[in-house]
Amino acid sequence: MSRVTIYHNPACGTSRNVLAMIRQAGVEPEVIEYLKAPPSRDVLAELIRRMGVPVRQVLRRKGTPYAELGLGEPHWTDDQLLDFMMAHPILINRPIVVTPDGVALCRPSDVVLDLLPDLPQPDFDKEEGAPFLRDTPVAAADPGLVAALTAGGLPVADLEEGDGRFFAYRTLGGTLAGYGGYVPLGADILVRSVVVPETARGKGIGRNLLALLLRRAWEEGHQRAWLLTTSAGGFFEKAGFKPIARDQAPASILATPQAQGLCPSTATLLSRTITV
Repeated sequence: MSRVTIYHNPACGTSRNVLAMIRQAGVEPEVIEYLKAPPSRDVLAELIRRMGVPVRQVLRRKGTPYAELGLGEPHWTDDQLLDFMMAHPILINRPIVVTPDGVALCRPSDVVLDLLPDLPQPDFDKEEGAPFLRDTPVAAADPGLVAALTAGGLPVADLEEGDGRFFAYRTLGGTLAGYGGYVPLGADILVRSVVVPETARGKGIGRNLLALLLRRAWEEGHQRAWLLTTSAGGFFEKAGFKPIARDQAPASILATPQAQGLCPSTATLLSRTITV
């Protein structure tokens, strides 16, 4: 692969994992520590244009003056947001990777695999011990998906109803690490069918699988995720979901088969904003 550039923050675990994966693929990238050497306004605008996302989606919130500056307000224009990013480079989310195959904000770090076609076959773990995962779209009727959900006691009767998106997750070596899906409902999604085989549990795979699933929804422009669960509330709350009263949910969520009866009335409804 020819030249690869990473806009990197060495204090960020996600950025370190992406850099390690690029090197594992046999590439020594140009490393730009953007807090020390920020891109010019024109370069940043071009990177965001090539990513094909709104400027707002490249703003970093955590550990930045995002809230203090009121950047959550919708009245700011793209030009104004770029001005803020120039004045406060910490507002530029990271890491941004540039390759001949495209430009991407690689959050979660697994997204860098989209830009690295010539990958090594062995599994490769992130610094926290979880393996990098590649997601592959699968049909709702995929036998592996149906079998995994059935074994996990999750609903399968409605899999082929609606416009659900489903994915299989595997390590770089090809080991199945789980499945996940969501139903697109305008600005919202209903997360469903998240399951990790018992043999793969305890390795941080579920957390990373969920992050990658939400990333794919983010790429399609969805803004909020919802789900119903009877037993995994603690897991999802650690991933940023919060319990919500059912009368606070959009009508589109309440009209889904899960809310209408596939999930028991005792199931907890949770929600979170989709960010990367």
